[in-house]
Amino acid sequence: MASEGLHEAAEALDASTIDHHRAVTSLCEELEAVDWYDQRVKATDDASLADILAHNRDEEKEHAAMTLEWIRRRDPALDRHLRTYLFTSEPITELETEVMDPSSESTGVAVAGGSGSLGIGSLRGRT
Repeated sequence: MASEGLHEAAEALDASTIDHHRAVTSLCEELEAVDWYDQRVKATDDASLADILAHNRDEEKEHAAMTLEWIRRRDPALDRHLRTYLFTSEPITELETEVMDPSSESTGVAVAGGSGSLGIGSLRGRT
């Protein structure tokens, strides 16, 4: 049933909210499958089975990434947070401090006012 897992009556929700729920549910299922496969890879003593299970696990990671990207494209707040935290090397909690206090220059990745700017400045008009 499409409304399974909804916390509100399906009739009270619009189509985009239902689709968002479908995507979030699918993302959770993909990540759960990654965990299950990973446990099975670690538990088996059969190397060929471990290889197959690891392959299957990595396919689930691809599915999770695709679904997360679909959600990100439709959720500006999630997009902002992912742009702040993903693909960085600084301690994650320090990145949060940068977002809360953009005047700090310790990591150089502050996003001032949620504009998406990295604080580099404009190069227009410079020679």
